[in-house]
Amino acid sequence: MIRGIQKSSFSDYPDKISIVLFVAGCNFRCGFCHNPELVYNRKNLPKYSDQEILDYLNKRKKILEAVVISGGEPTIYKKLPVFIKKLKNIGFLIKLDTNGTNPSMLKQLINDKVIDYLAMDLKGPLAKYQLITKNNLNFKNITTSIDLIINSQLPYEFRSTVLPYFHQEEDIINMAKLITGADLYYLQSFVPRDDLVNKKLIKEKGFSKTDLREIAKKCQQFVKKCLIR
Repeated sequence: MIRGIQKSSFSDYPDKISIVLFVAGCNFRCGFCHNPELVYNRKNLPKYSDQEILDYLNKRKKILEAVVISGGEPTIYKKLPVFIKKLKNIGFLIKLDTNGTNPSMLKQLINDKVIDYLAMDLKGPLAKYQLITKNNLNFKNITTSIDLIINSQLPYEFRSTVLPYFHQEEDIINMAKLITGADLYYLQSFVPRDDLVNKKLIKEKGFSKTDLREIAKKCQQFVKKCLIR
């Protein structure tokens, strides 16, 4: 399940020193994925057993405060709740990054009180989800996950990587509407890279900081806070 590790991070868990564990595999195929090697090239990535990770974390308890589980998409693995409980038992705060396609697992993790922070990626307005993710998904799963997170009583954030190729200003505002009442929404402008899956996007430009700030202001009529990264 775990195929990548960032041994220390000062930004992935707010105000905490964390380790980031990256799972391989995802049920989305977004052309602008920022971790494509985890989705398309996992055979060439190192493998880490659960026990290796637990042993390492036990040695780092005095330095690290939190574990961030990212990907890929962590909730495609049925064993995830058991793994998280093992991490939690060591004494770490746990943050989960998810695309929101598995609300039943999300609900289980919230009810079991083993998650301390949630982050969900919004890929687009519902009308464009299939176009962007290449997944014939059940939109109800996305909206259910949104409701679960907003009502979880946990700190959380929603976030979107946006680019004019897929997202017009109206689309981004509609994404904010989708999470009406949310505490925090981050907008991040797309940055082209040579390893993008959709090669057409390599020459595409993201939104300017100025334009994104203006869009963020308009989003704040629906969410409590909209920031740009």
